[in-house]
Amino acid sequence: MARPWVFPVALDPGSELPIFLQISRAISSDIRRGRLRPGAVLPGSRSLARSLDVHRNTVLASYRELKDGGWVISAQRSLRVSEAIPAQALRAPPRTRAKGTTGFDLVPSRLEPDMPMPDARSRLPDGGFPDLRLVPVDLLARAFRRALRAKTKSPLGYGTGRGSVELRQALAALLSEMRGLACDEDDVLITSGSQMALDLVARALVRPGDVVAVENPGYPVAWDTLRLAGAELVPIDVDRDGLRVDQLSALAATRPLRAVYTTPHHQFPTTVSLSPARRIELLDLARPRRIAIIEDDFDFEFHYASRPLLPLASADDAGVVIYLGTLSKILAPGVRLGFATGPRPLLDELAARRARLDRGNPAMERAIAELLDDGLVRRHARKMRRLYEARRDALSEALERELGRVLSFDVPAGGMSLWLTVDPKVDVEAWQQRAHAKGTAFITGRTFDFHGRPRPTIRMGFTALDERELRDTVRRMRAVL
Repeated sequence: MARPWVFPVALDPGSELPIFLQISRAISSDIRRGRLRPGAVLPGSRSLARSLDVHRNTVLASYRELKDGGWVISAQRSLRVSEAIPAQALRAPPRTRAKGTTGFDLVPSRLEPDMPMPDARSRLPDGGFPDLRLVPVDLLARAFRRALRAKTKSPLGYGTGRGSVELRQALAALLSEMRGLACDEDDVLITSGSQMALDLVARALVRPGDVVAVENPGYPVAWDTLRLAGAELVPIDVDRDGLRVDQLSALAATRPLRAVYTTPHHQFPTTVSLSPARRIELLDLARPRRIAIIEDDFDFEFHYASRPLLPLASADDAGVVIYLGTLSKILAPGVRLGFATGPRPLLDELAARRARLDRGNPAMERAIAELLDDGLVRRHARKMRRLYEARRDALSEALERELGRVLSFDVPAGGMSLWLTVDPKVDVEAWQQRAHAKGTAFITGRTFDFHGRPRPTIRMGFTALDERELRDTVRRMRAVL
């Protein structure tokens, strides 16, 4: 069903300018500023006359004026904005103007505005996204309907700052049984995604000027979040054993270190796991200095070789680890459910801050709690783990076969992407641009470098596409190399 056409213009009957010209000039102004795009359909004359409370002949006169000026054309039994309007007649809308034209200073982001999002049809593989075609929509819909019909407190009302007790209980059970954390529902905070959890932690923990260590290469979104809280970020290198704890120790010996943000299970973006020895060293370093370890465990379920390594939080006996997780990778990003665990005084503060920003989605939280209690989420995760392992292997084989002369990599023990090293003779940035122009995209290492320096590396996801699509993607990459 077509949406009603909204035309926000204030007509002035007392103006010397006739009403039909007020209408035509308002529409041409909307075309110039980009609100009405080339090809956009205008409403019928009767419909617009009713919405503006004017005579239909007034609207017809306005449309004739616009046609005479070349702003609109008649096409396919409708009136449309002309696609032949000269570019110099059009202005970029305020939200899309070039850098430097806003009326206030912005905090610069290191993210690329055109970082590809997953879409199997356009072959845009990106690590960290599940295959949304495989989401158990029917199960989720049934659970959501039952949550809406529950005879408890209205599921359509506001939630609490901590999140629904049902979901906190279900997550506490999962974290205790599967990830080795000793916690109950009072040790869990629900958030609208793990990024909200990190934002709450950063604002509660970091004072302007506090030093926070981050992994390099690492996660630019997390860097921006920490910077917005006032942190001074210091990059720490990552090697085959994960975060360089020796560099972190050297930093802590010379400067007061407030926190370290780390992804130890499958490091983002390299996928390496923090070695057992370094895990011990990191906890030993943080314990006496009261350095907060922000552990982002975004894809725990997807470990393919033996059992997953337990989180740092499972071995934390000093209350220095703040553990963040999400259900987005198991189900879908649109579910918007993340969580945090940590010392209870911190969780109390996070809950108070969340309550001022977001009161959650009680119906969705109860629906997911039901799926967790029934074991459906775990069964779905097991199914996805088998599928994703097969996809990892299919992508690895295709890369070896088609591009083995210019790419080298280790098949990761877990995660949702591959980290590829590119032959130095290949201009990886030019390769990316050519691939993107042909509908196939990948992300180069420069995006994940703390200083924005070029790196001869590529991050390539394998979970959002099936095996045939992955093989086709690699052939496309080879064709444009």
